Amino acid sequence: MHDINPRASMTRTVYIGGAGNTKRIAIGGDSPVSIQTMWKEGITSVLNDANALSSIVHQISVLQSLGCDILRFAVPDMESADALIKIADATTMPLVADIHFDHRLALRCLEGNIAKIRINPGNIGSREKVEAVVARCKDKGVAIRIGVNTGSLPRDIAERVFSGEITRAQGLCETAQREVEVFNELGFDQVIVSMKASSVAETVESNTLFASQCDIPLHIGVTEAGPLIGGIVKSTLAFSTLFDRGIGSTIRVSLSSTPENEVITAREILREKGLRTGGVKIVSCPRCGRNGFDVHGFVSRWQNELLALDKDITVAVMGCVVNGPGEGKHADIGITGANGKVMIFKHGKIVRTVLQENADNVFREELLTL
Repeated sequence: MHDINPRASMTRTVYIGGAGNTKRIAIGGDSPVSIQTMWKEGITSVLNDANALSSIVHQISVLQSLGCDILRFAVPDMESADALIKIADATTMPLVADIHFDHRLALRCLEGNIAKIRINPGNIGSREKVEAVVARCKDKGVAIRIGVNTGSLPRDIAERVFSGEITRAQGLCETAQREVEVFNELGFDQVIVSMKASSVAETVESNTLFASQCDIPLHIGVTEAGPLIGGIVKSTLAFSTLFDRGIGSTIRVSLSSTPENEVITAREILREKGLRTGGVKIVSCPRCGRNGFDVHGFVSRWQNELLALDKDITVAVMGCVVNGPGEGKHADIGITGANGKVMIFKHGKIVRTVLQENADNVFREELLTL
């Protein structure tokens, strides 16, 4: 896919990655919107299991092929920090260390090729600890993301929200500004900010307010968005509104689902908003009583493989001859079925008719000819 950013963004540009074999990515300014997701399991097994490392690196390559640009890992302890360093040496994907409470974890991660550190100065501890992390980031050329959530507002701001003096969205923005000021005082400008709520309205309001006051690139997302369907709805509404306002330099769709589904959702949102072009576009019918082809099964088997292809094509998967070549005539290639047979068509014309059991193999043959 091709990344584009037609918006006249006024944010500064922050760079992440570039050390070792790690890909260097620009965030903000006129750079394209980048896609992030988060690893959802522990990683310490890689410290003494080569197969575990190979498995994680393979899964990272799958995420890259689907359009993921940046991958974040929770680092709750020193073993996880050591593991993340090892993973970073084995992939080109820019990796982010998510640190809370213990600044030593950030310092350890910064001994490796970590592309970005995610911390909150407010929960790291003393000013000296924050200064130590910033100094190391300056030396290494590593950016920092300040992550603020509605569930972790400072006590004084939380009390003002509770009393009704300010809204939660205003509380998010004020907290972020307070955290940013720490870095301003230390002369560190390679900063990205995120303000996340589980509410679409609060996410939109807080990011809009912050963007009107500051030129720092924003990582946007609805936190704890929920299961697949609800989370996609919330994320789509929030991103669409913010993109229309020229807000958002990098995104994560937070789902109670797989990282792959988070990445696919993000890339489809960016595509429909005109912020990414190219790549495979899948159109498929919902299926009905006329169904003559297992649309759901085929899409489930083929989705990730198709989306990983470096082809600018449309693939149609239709359940019957009514919705087959006719409604899929705009597709470069399509597949449908009836009466125990499967038809493969290109630009509305049937090119192959095969038995059900041969459908996948023949479809792959025809796909390769495009």
